[in-house]
Amino acid sequence: MNERVIRKYANRRLYDPSESRHLTLDEVRQLIVGGERVRVEDAKTGEDLTRSILLQIIVEREEAGRPLLSAELLEQLIRFYGGAMQDFLATYLERSVGTFVEQQSRFQDQVLKMVRDTPLATMGQLAETNLAAWQEFQRGLFGAGNARPQKDDPSEGPEKKK
Repeated sequence: MNERVIRKYANRRLYDPSESRHLTLDEVRQLIVGGERVRVEDAKTGEDLTRSILLQIIVEREEAGRPLLSAELLEQLIRFYGGAMQDFLATYLERSVGTFVEQQSRFQDQVLKMVRDTPLATMGQLAETNLAAWQEFQRGLFGAGNARPQKDDPSEGPEKKK
């Protein structure tokens, strides 16, 4: 998917050269919600400012209504910055949200199918699909080669082991 490049000028205005017009943060948000990928660049230096703009959009949305990120969750995230697990958490969050979005899409597809088919069969198929997707996500995240060996059966005494 192509990225829409948006330029940010020194006066903090955002400009979309593809439409030859200025944008608000909310209009950038609407582009993203509509499925477009955006890249925000400094108009003078070309520096990538996308993360900064996306964080501003999140802050606006968090203040505008019912927050998605609780104070407790934000505190926990802050504690990870600079720590040994920062990269792991970033990867985990990306994959978790990606998996959630995929499952949501699959669920919507299944709901549409359920309207056409029998509900009980469709719900069973949905449960199996979600379980398989979650297991695949966990294998990818933790690695199949990192599985711990199973412990010996405690019912076997030392005399049975060789």
